[in-house]
This record gives sequence, C-alpha cells and structure tokens, in this order.
Amino acid sequence: MSKARTRRLLGPFNRVEGDLEVQVEVVDGKVSAAWVNSPLYRGFEQILTGKDPRDALVYTPRICGICSVAQSVAAARALAQAQGMTPMPNGQLAGNLILACENMADHLSHFYLFFMPDFAQPGYADRPWYQTTAARFAAQCGTASEQMLPARARWLHLTGILAGKWPHSLALQPGGTSRAIEAHEQLHLRVIVREMQDFLERVLFGDRLENVAAIDSVDALRDWTAKHTDTDFGRFLTLADALGLERLGRAVDRFMSYGAYPQASDDDPPLFAAGSWDGGATTLDTDAITEDISHSWLHAQREPRHPYQGTTLPDADAPDAYSWCKAPRYRGQVTEVGALARQLLDGHPLALDMVTRNGGNVCSRVTARMIELARMIPAMLDWIDRLQFGEPFCAQSDLPDEAQGMGLVEAARGGLGHWLRIKHGRILNYQIIAPTTWNFSPRDAQGTPGALEQALVGIPVEDSAADALAIQHVVRSFDPCMVCTVH
Repeated sequence: MSKARTRRLLGPFNRVEGDLEVQVEVVDGKVSAAWVNSPLYRGFEQILTGKDPRDALVYTPRICGICSVAQSVAAARALAQAQGMTPMPNGQLAGNLILACENMADHLSHFYLFFMPDFAQPGYADRPWYQTTAARFAAQCGTASEQMLPARARWLHLTGILAGKWPHSLALQPGGTSRAIEAHEQLHLRVIVREMQDFLERVLFGDRLENVAAIDSVDALRDWTAKHTDTDFGRFLTLADALGLERLGRAVDRFMSYGAYPQASDDDPPLFAAGSWDGGATTLDTDAITEDISHSWLHAQREPRHPYQGTTLPDADAPDAYSWCKAPRYRGQVTEVGALARQLLDGHPLALDMVTRNGGNVCSRVTARMIELARMIPAMLDWIDRLQFGEPFCAQSDLPDEAQGMGLVEAARGGLGHWLRIKHGRILNYQIIAPTTWNFSPRDAQGTPGALEQALVGIPVEDSAADALAIQHVVRSFDPCMVCTVH
C-alpha cells in the first residue's frame, strides 16, 4: 500500500532574528524528513580578511544586535590567545558581568517575547487554558511583557555602567575591560542585580532562587510546579505537561559546552564546566571541531576542515546545497549546544535527569534556561564583591605579525567560537561558528541531518493549527538567531 507523501515549505518564521525557512516531507501525516534553510548571506568572514586584527572588535559585534557582547568576548579571547596575554582579574570579572547581563536578558526575551506567545495563538483557542494564557502571554498586549520589558530595561543599565552601552560596546578588550569602575558604583551594580532577583523571585518563579536552582529531578520539578501554578515558569510547565512537550523535539542527545564564565584566577574552574556529552561527560577537544560545506552554498573546501583551515567563499550555484549555513560537527557527529548542554555538562542534577529520561526536547531546553537564570544571580553578586577598586581592569600587549588564536564563549543560545589567523600583521583567515550554526546546520557529506532537522521528524502535520504550532515550539526551543548563523 503506497504512503501519502507531500512536501511543505514553512516560513518565514516571525519573532526570529534573521530569515529562516524549513521544508518538511510529510508521510502519512507525520514529518519524515526536514531541510532547514538559512536564506540570507552576510559575509562577515570575508569582510574581516585583510583587516587589522583589532578591527574584529569593531566588526564582529555588528553580526548581531541580540548577542553582540558574546561576539565581542569571543573576538577579544581570540586576540588575547594570539597575543599570549591573560586578562586582568578585574577585567575578567567585569567581562563576566557584562556577558551574564546579556545572556540573562536573552533568556527573558526568549521566554516572554519569542516562546510563550505561541501558546496564545488561535490554534489553541479550544483549550481550557487558552483565555488566561492569552491574556498573560499574547504578543505585544499580554500582561507578562508589560512587567518584563521594564525589568529588562533596568537590567541592561548594568552593561551601561560597565561597558558604556549595549549593544556593540568596545569596552571588551583582549586584556580585560576598558572602563574601570569606582567604588561607589559597586552599590549601583548590586542594586541592579537585586532588582532583577526581585523580578525573578516575584514574577517568574514565585519562589526563592536557591529553591529553584536546587530542583534536582523531574519528579521534584513536578512537585514544585503543583505549588507554583500561578507563576510564569509554573504556567509554562503546566502547559508543557498538557501538550506533552517533553516528548516533542528530541534531536541527537549529544551535547557540547565550551564552559562559561572563567574566574579571575586560573586556579579556579569556570562557573559552568566545559565538555562534551554522548551518554556521559568527557573532556572537550577543540581540535575535533570541523565544518562541512557539502550542502552549503559555498565552495573551495572539499572535505570537513577545522575552522583554522576553513574557508567561506559563496557559490549560489553549488550542487546539492540548500542553505548558507555550514554543518559543524564534533568528532564528525551532529551535536546540540545551548543552556541544556551547559547545565548538563556542569552536572546539574535536573538537567541530567531530564536528558536521561527524555533526551533534549522542547520542555528540557526551556527549563534549562530558567534554571540558569536562578543560578546566575548569586554568581553575579559574588563577582561584584570581588572587584578590586584601584587595581587595573585592562592589560596591554603588542600584536604579533604572525599568530593564531581561538576565542570560545557561551552565548545564551550555546557555544560561540571565533578562530583567527594573522599573517604580516593582518587577518589571513577569520572563521566563526555560532550556536545556531550547530543546531540549525544542514546535512553533511554523509547525508546526516542537523540537530533541528532531526528534532522535527515524527511531528504530526495535518491541517490543524495546533500541528503547525508544534513545529514552531520545536524551532523556538532552540531559539534561532539566523543572522549569527550566516554572519
């Protein structure tokens, strides 16, 4: 008996930074295969070739207006490694604060502005929870955004104090940060962090942050939800249970994190550990990272290459290509990055239990971001207290004529890497792998689909609006930023 087989093109998706299209093949009402397309090419890697290496600090933050700090940090770290220098302790702490501020703002934007409004779509109008959900989370007019947006605006004042402005600050340098704050500003920084703590504890969680961070299993999370159904995180978890989101959007269950927020002393481990996961945690080997362009609109690279040797030369007529996105692989395999990967590799027990039970999925990806919000506030207060006033914030060093350097950082969406090669004092090659490049990659030379392409397989695609929303939930659980993907 023949099976009904059709193809559908989904997109462009709204509430996504940049352009995204997804083509799905549907067999008997379910997605059997998917192809994810990044249809816009921007060419930052070509723009940087031949420039003074320090120009990367100016150009790369312009890749994205959402995660410009992460791009700045990655560029600064690549330059620092090329120069053989270590940031000043004060600069390291200030850099952590600036990056954490942006990442937490991203988590809030994703939850309140990108992800939760989908539950207020008319496709769910027949559900008993729809009216209250729409009143709370509807795009632009929901009561949740009315509370979150002012809190987020006040939160970003922290970056204004430490970096002068957001986005596209030049304060983040290879040797630290360019603005040394004064003692009286420490109190202002603490007030800003405490205000965010109040918002999280009062509105998002309805509970103390340490209690949220201490949730150590799926069963404990379920018990917590039963007591906090009138909070925004509790509302999400209730909806997730009603819609079975823990069974939706499972990809490869292989994860990677570069590690996040190094301490001021090299003797101390970073706040969140680095590593890779394939049924268990192992040490991260950055030499095992490659990029494949067999299905990308690019040419002049016939085999997967490490970013130091990679090329980015556009070819809109490349055979078998369907995306401007490359296909990064770790040890030759598809790998997922993001907050779930960070918390899993750091050994958080809830992340471990979620992945052990149901792998990476819509519910676990969003939940990991919420757990990360709860864990960040105490760390930021500690970094503020450890700033040494009167001590330098930035070191200086000469730039060599020939060198190479790698800058790895965890943006809100996952691991971001910059690889820089310098020759005759100029940029010979600059390659970037963004988090969405990992998660939204096309197929590789072996025909293996990327993480999102695999996560979409099996989703029902009938004519109902709820089925279309299921695909959107999966896409948004990865929080795509397509302008970073095609830099």
